[in-house]
Amino acid sequence: MEKGGQPIIIVDPRKEQTKGKEALSMNIAAAKAVASIVKSTLGPRGMDKMLVNPIGDIAITNDGATILHDMSIEHPAAKMVVEVAESLESSAGDGTTSAVVLTGSLLEKAESLIESGVHPSVIVKGYRLAAEKAVELFENLAISTGENEKDMLVEVARTSITGKASEKYNRMIAELCVDAILAIRERGIVDLKDVIITKDIGGKIEDTEFVEGIVIDKVALDREFPLKIENPRIALIDTPMEVAKTANKAKLQISTYGDIENFVKQEEAALFEMADYVIRAGANAVFCSKGMDDKIAAYLQERGIYATRRVKNEDMQHLADATGGRPIRNIKELTGKELGNAGLLEQERDGDQGKTYIRACKGAKSVSIVLRGGTEHVVDNLQRAIDDALKVVKCAVEDGKVVAGGGASEIEVALGLRAYAPGIGGREQMAIKAFADALEEIPKTIARNAGLDTINTIVNLRAKHAENKYAGLNINTGAAEDMLEKGVVDPLRVKVNAIKAGSEAAVMVLRVDDILRAQRSDMQDVKPEHMASTYDGMAAPQLNMRR
Repeated sequence: MEKGGQPIIIVDPRKEQTKGKEALSMNIAAAKAVASIVKSTLGPRGMDKMLVNPIGDIAITNDGATILHDMSIEHPAAKMVVEVAESLESSAGDGTTSAVVLTGSLLEKAESLIESGVHPSVIVKGYRLAAEKAVELFENLAISTGENEKDMLVEVARTSITGKASEKYNRMIAELCVDAILAIRERGIVDLKDVIITKDIGGKIEDTEFVEGIVIDKVALDREFPLKIENPRIALIDTPMEVAKTANKAKLQISTYGDIENFVKQEEAALFEMADYVIRAGANAVFCSKGMDDKIAAYLQERGIYATRRVKNEDMQHLADATGGRPIRNIKELTGKELGNAGLLEQERDGDQGKTYIRACKGAKSVSIVLRGGTEHVVDNLQRAIDDALKVVKCAVEDGKVVAGGGASEIEVALGLRAYAPGIGGREQMAIKAFADALEEIPKTIARNAGLDTINTIVNLRAKHAENKYAGLNINTGAAEDMLEKGVVDPLRVKVNAIKAGSEAAVMVLRVDDILRAQRSDMQDVKPEHMASTYDGMAAPQLNMRR
């Protein structure tokens, strides 16, 4: 704009500005590109991605949130779609790929509507109406986990890890996750921090186990100590079990050899007194979070008491939660009341290294899952599958609601939205129908990734839903079958959150019509001696030098 022949500069000319349809098209293209990256991973027959970091470490996964997080995407609109995956991962644990595919499809449909003359604001209104109605339809489709809760939860876990873990171990892993969640459930609330995942590389996947207790990377200080203790009574000591050092430098004046002998005897007496407090309390296992003198360790272990030292603080807390023991900071206060209890203490050791298992802890508030596999890649992939399974079981336990999987719910909700659209009228109904089409992209993608014909699949599913609202895709046969009978179920929360997050991300992209991008700072090219932390090429004056 000019006034009196002089241009009026509003925006910094160094900033890159993109306006109108060009900005919208650019953002839509970026979001669609993100969706296309993870699209091939959706479903039980989804493909894997190999991610290689700058130092050459490899991760092979088909978990949408992991892929998008590790790719370090830079485009601002694409980052918004990545945030959809991250929010789903934190709130529901699964459905990340579905939500990203939905976002990409919603934007693709919106692009077609914009080209045909529909304003983005109209599409935004229609999408919001459709999202509200879709959530309502999903909630109406939901069924309770019912009397056979454990069986239903196992099916929820199996559905989540299908395609992420070996089919051979699918049920075993699902049952481990359900056992872990049910063990720590308290008043319908589940805290996944109470499930400790431990890796044991070099074993077999089928040896992966659930421990109703805790596993720590410590063994008894004495190599010859028995590997098992039945019904251990466990003392948790959160103070050093060694001679205390003076706060300041101290000197000891010794005039005769007898003085040295007396001093050593007094020191040993103080050490053995600490050990005697443990013995009098009735403990036969001691976990110390600080240092433990070798003399105390030998004294205890000669009397059949397991002893180990420098246990991590978080392990001490988990030991307390699992065994019911109370960490003691003053060893003189230790009594039988502070001791924890378990059914078995068991060591797996190789020299001075190994693990200690505290098993059969009744009423344990912390439990463990020990992952085993031949290589680090196998164990890492197994951990990602188990993380997802634990989160979806948590959702199902807390909400008590599940919906049919295999694309069944999406097809039913899409049909409901198409019936709902004419009642809204105006151009908004076009956006609602587009939302229904975008929802159907999920079963289409599952079919495509399984090598099936997408058109035939959708036609068959729609026809089947006239008689059975739980009809979904059986990827093995390509037929439309009852997913509840097949045990393919997802938590309601996963579906609802995917709809909310996916639609909100699409709406945010559609509402942007102007992009102002600042140039990257040139400070990275400035020599260190001329950075803000220096003063005329010299170190900046200290605060106490400034007057």
